[in-house]
Amino acid sequence: MKLVFCLGNPGIKYSNTRHNVGFMFADNFANKFSAKFENETKFKAEIAKLTYNNEAIWLVKPMTYMNLSGESLFLLKSFYKVDLESLFLVYDDISLELGKIRFRPKGSDGGHNGVKSIIKYAQTDKFDRLKIGIGPQPNFMKSEDYVLQSFSANEQELLLTTLNRAIDAFIYYLDNDISKAQNRFN
Repeated sequence: MKLVFCLGNPGIKYSNTRHNVGFMFADNFANKFSAKFENETKFKAEIAKLTYNNEAIWLVKPMTYMNLSGESLFLLKSFYKVDLESLFLVYDDISLELGKIRFRPKGSDGGHNGVKSIIKYAQTDKFDRLKIGIGPQPNFMKSEDYVLQSFSANEQELLLTTLNRAIDAFIYYLDNDISKAQNRFN
């Protein structure tokens, strides 16, 4: 099983914000495979279950708000005894331009509070991840304000193209491995 944690914030207020590209990825990926999200309150998450190449894929959108995303991971791994080698993380990256994506096999939180929470509850930073660029952040704006800003009308087309590319890249990753995905998409 592949446990794909897609980070964002719940609620309509945040649905089109930069910090929610993880949720946008999850929704678009689920739609592509006709999977439906179900509210799993005991795991503080919405989960869509699908199968790809005979492997179970669970798309998880934590409903804890970004900074507490790891709580949902902890509940799932405790209940299902999930091997964290199956964990894959999808999230926004302010240091990458909108339009760019990047795979990484491990690493620090890079100042991202959602990733920090996942690392805390996973007790490791050794899990594969896909970062989706949302930058560049204007110099005059605080990062907290920038990530909670909605995408502009001018950015919508590039955002959709980027999400589609991220989905194609993730499928390539599933068919291959992190190293080949990095070589092809980073």
